Amino acid sequence: MQSSERLDRTVTLKDGRKLGFAEVGDGGGAPIIYCHGFPGSRLEAVLMAKAAERRRARIIAPDRPGYGLSDVKPERTIGEWADDVARLAEHLGVGRFSVLGTSGGGPYGLALAAQLPDRVQAVGIVCGLGQLHGTGAMQAMRWPARFGFAAARTAPWMLRLIYGELLGRLIHRNPEVALSLLALGSPASDRSTLSRPEIKSVLCASVREALRSGVKGALQDMVLYAHDWGFDLTRIRVPITFWHGEADVTVPLSHTRALAEGFPHAQVFTFPGEGHFSLPVEHSDEIIERLIESVHMPKSGKRINQ
Repeated sequence: MQSSERLDRTVTLKDGRKLGFAEVGDGGGAPIIYCHGFPGSRLEAVLMAKAAERRRARIIAPDRPGYGLSDVKPERTIGEWADDVARLAEHLGVGRFSVLGTSGGGPYGLALAAQLPDRVQAVGIVCGLGQLHGTGAMQAMRWPARFGFAAARTAPWMLRLIYGELLGRLIHRNPEVALSLLALGSPASDRSTLSRPEIKSVLCASVREALRSGVKGALQDMVLYAHDWGFDLTRIRVPITFWHGEADVTVPLSHTRALAEGFPHAQVFTFPGEGHFSLPVEHSDEIIERLIESVHMPKSGKRINQ
């Protein structure tokens, strides 16, 4: 585990809110803003700490509002995440940076690329959640996700009642049980990854931290995911790379394929047999290396499938 001095940092934003963040990897390396998954926190970035050291990357991982050390922001939007990250970058003296979004952090990573064109150099999305509003993407997901996002779209009170209780009691208090449930029906690659003590320890710590102050941030995210994201994807002009496991049952590959269709310059890498949890763990070196290299690629680069 990294030192608490690097993992438990905060900055005060212009509206007075606190934004929590962690740093892992090479402090003098290429800066990468890491957008954590759902429900996750800045501590999730510890999974990529060793790879970041090896690839000379400085990973800066902020908590979204309502998660971890970050204060809740009422009625926030996905697009407004760019304002918080811009302030964080200014605080750290970071001018330009790449972005890496995993799972539920995918929409937030894309928002940064769209909203901060003068700062973001490249964006990478790992097993990213696709657009659920007005698409069939939700139907390809497991029934708990389908039910939750349907409630988020049409009956937020039900979301608060059921998922608020689930997140607050089961997942926060017993993340080990939640991970065991996630493993059920998952591919062998995910089951293997989730059984590793060092991986399970980081994921459990990240989830506990995510919900340390309650479930408001997580419930906000579910509502935001289920509706129009509120920013223009066509504004993204930087190099963009997608990675997705072909065996992912948490966020199916169809999410990435649908998103990538809107980016003729995107690179798309798919991995047979890899799942939602195994891919970012087993391929972290490759992901970081390619993201850094993509900064120098032409924006109209050829799409590659692997």
